[in-house]
Amino acid sequence: QVQLVESGGGLVQPGASLRLSCAASGLTLDLNYYAIGWFRQAPGKEREGVSCMSASDGSTNYAESVKGRFTISRDYAKNTVYLQMNSLKPEDPGVYFCAAETYGTNWCSPRAYDSWGQGTQVTVSS
Repeated sequence: QVQLVESGGGLVQPGASLRLSCAASGLTLDLNYYAIGWFRQAPGKEREGVSCMSASDGSTNYAESVKGRFTISRDYAKNTVYLQMNSLKPEDPGVYFCAAETYGTNWCSPRAYDSWGQGTQVTVSS
């Protein structure tokens, strides 16, 4: 089965940058055959899509609140997914999860994904 392990979260001040990493293992296919995504969940809120990348054509999707600040990418040689987070704002914190889906979904919703990491905490505070 697919295993995903996130890292890179922490406590930062507004305007700072973080790069989250997600190491994948147990893949039955190369990483480029999976749709990948980053999601976040704040206390009392539903898990929401931050950024996703499709398996079919590599097209990307970003939440309106992070466009121009966050970038999703993947390193096929390392089986690793990244989320570069710049200009972090107080409304960005939460637990960030990486996820994968084996059928090439282009729907950036938690309900479309079937493999999940354990999450990494991001806190933005002045």
